[in-house]
Amino acid sequence: MDNRSNHYICCMRKILLLVILVSFSLGGFARKLLLPMDDTQKNHMKSYGVAFWVLEREVTLEWLLNYRGGSFMIPYSKDIEAECIIRGVTYLTIADAQATAIKQEIANPEVNMEVVKLEKAPKIAVYSPKGKQPWDDAVTLVLSYAEIPYTVIYDDEIISGELHLYDWLHLHHEDFTGQYGRFYASYRNAPWYQAQVKEFEATAERLGFSKVSELKLGVALKIKEYTAGGGFVFTMCSGTDSYDISLSAEEVDICETMFDGDPADRNGHNELNYDNTFAFRDFLISRNPMEYEFSNIDATPLHSRTPENIDYFTLFEYSAKWDPVPTMLCQNHTSRVKGFMGQTTAFNKGFIKPGVLIMGENKSLNSAKYIHGKFGKGQWTFYGGHDPEDYQHFVGDPPTDLDLHPNSPGYRLILNNVLFPAARKKKQKT
Repeated sequence: MDNRSNHYICCMRKILLLVILVSFSLGGFARKLLLPMDDTQKNHMKSYGVAFWVLEREVTLEWLLNYRGGSFMIPYSKDIEAECIIRGVTYLTIADAQATAIKQEIANPEVNMEVVKLEKAPKIAVYSPKGKQPWDDAVTLVLSYAEIPYTVIYDDEIISGELHLYDWLHLHHEDFTGQYGRFYASYRNAPWYQAQVKEFEATAERLGFSKVSELKLGVALKIKEYTAGGGFVFTMCSGTDSYDISLSAEEVDICETMFDGDPADRNGHNELNYDNTFAFRDFLISRNPMEYEFSNIDATPLHSRTPENIDYFTLFEYSAKWDPVPTMLCQNHTSRVKGFMGQTTAFNKGFIKPGVLIMGENKSLNSAKYIHGKFGKGQWTFYGGHDPEDYQHFVGDPPTDLDLHPNSPGYRLILNNVLFPAARKKKQKT
């Protein structure tokens, strides 16, 4: 064979090798999308939205617990990549070999990481009045910002038995005791307050309840039934302690005359049944209707004496392999989260039931910010405070612009709960 032939064969081999390498690159490199959730992520909120969007298209993705802040690994497609670009989400395109290496790292028993599959987009309901309220709700704000769809329901839908249509329920800033948010002292003459009273009274009558307090108790019991059957409940601010107080007062009238037309039971505060509650026990309700407070569960007085610049809470670290549930709920790019006030800012730890998981706390104030528990086949999460990026959110304040807070660790905790029902979970060990 002459030199020209040898040269030709050599060139062809090089070309063939190049084709193989290019083919491998195109077919093997672009196989997974990794959405990092550490400090490199440009928009954490929108990243959850992408994950939800993928689930809506019946694509299974993987939540890499404690890997780079709780990253998402998604099968590659041009459509998903385009969605990341449109939403301004940071992503990496990685080969199967890289994805395998990451999962091998996570599988190491010495490493506190785990892979959880997310398989189905949960159907989300937000319990909230249909009309405009003089305050905003952090959950609806972040759901809208992340472009995660939800349905607004209220008393009519719950009493009529529609909760079973949903996998996840958020309780908007709400008063389940029937005391109109304890706003009487400051806002009883405000048009929005008077309109709310009329609307609630009309709803109670239409649904067959003699008082608003009985209506709200009926709603609370329906939610309790929903949770027992396997539902997921998430609530913030006054929706936390007022819910448990309502359950504890099932057989007691705790509302004074200006709220329900008749006096409260004289010894009602001594007749609460703590066995009925999700999270709290041994608390005392406020008997002064002019006080903007439901009970001593709320740790607002402690936090109000703490300077804003040092008011932080710390997330607990759980074993990702043995306790994936609280690990999922605590995924974040920081374990130290800025505190924020609310009608119910946080929970005095002395009134939390044994067995309730305290996932976030202010140790110096002995208050819990973020708690979780099980009831029947379902689970619930209570998160103290009103708006994670507005330290003191007052009635009538404008809504938070999340474009200014795309990496909010406080808002991330809400979105962890939104994705939580999509997970294929292992049994909790501790």
